[in-house]
Amino acid sequence: MTTASIVTHCTRPEELRRAIGCILRCSEVSCVYVVDNSPTEALRPVVESISSTLYIHVPNDGFGAGHNVAIRQAIDAGADYHLVMNADVMWDGDVLSPMLAYMDANPDVGVVAPKVYYPDGDLQYACRMLPTPWDLFAKRFLPASMTRRRMNRYLLAAADHDRAFNCPYLLGSFMLFRVAALRDVGLFDERFFMYPEDIDITRRIHERWRTMFWPGVSIVHVHAASSRTNLRMLRIHLVNMFRYFNKWGWWYDRQRRRFNRELLRALPRLTGPGPSARG
Repeated sequence: MTTASIVTHCTRPEELRRAIGCILRCSEVSCVYVVDNSPTEALRPVVESISSTLYIHVPNDGFGAGHNVAIRQAIDAGADYHLVMNADVMWDGDVLSPMLAYMDANPDVGVVAPKVYYPDGDLQYACRMLPTPWDLFAKRFLPASMTRRRMNRYLLAAADHDRAFNCPYLLGSFMLFRVAALRDVGLFDERFFMYPEDIDITRRIHERWRTMFWPGVSIVHVHAASSRTNLRMLRIHLVNMFRYFNKWGWWYDRQRRRFNRELLRALPRLTGPGPSARG
């Protein structure tokens, strides 16, 4: 059995309907949990008008905490796989059935993510090295002309994104989990309100399972990057990255060094110079 969850906060109804519709193109999905962090229940009639959905209104305790509400229900229902997805993701056709077949054929894979594009057709670097504090500072605050080489390395711009590889950091906009892996390592760390929860859960699963980028299918992610334009979201981003590095280590993180070294050693690479990173 496969389930899915979308966490919303004042999401536009048409965007939410589109996201749910994409998921339900896969007949194997039994339920889409919509966990609404909005101040009101205005989205309830939108969700309840769509079959195979369950609306859950909860206080806004963050992205990971919201998805955990749905994941716990999915586990209780006996789900084998659970999709965590943003409302600003879309695709044509059915991308989930091929991904489920891939997971069935590879029982050592704990989570898989597809190839991701921006709406304009550019590739989105949704699989990355585990970041150092410098990587995130440079990405957020320094001009691209000063950091291009470093960002290309961190965002794996030289990787051949037409080939699968095992990656310790998969972006949280679309993650298909094996429920057994979540039982093994735990759910999202609710200390992180937003932003580093995907880094944290991928690396925890990566310790015991393969965490795969698999380009057999592709999706489109709008990726608003609100912390670049909204001071409140920037503050939330910084506070939660501080918590992340307090948990795993700032400059000394032996596991990060090992995982990144293994990733770069096995990474399938483009034969040419590759594009510049756009994160």
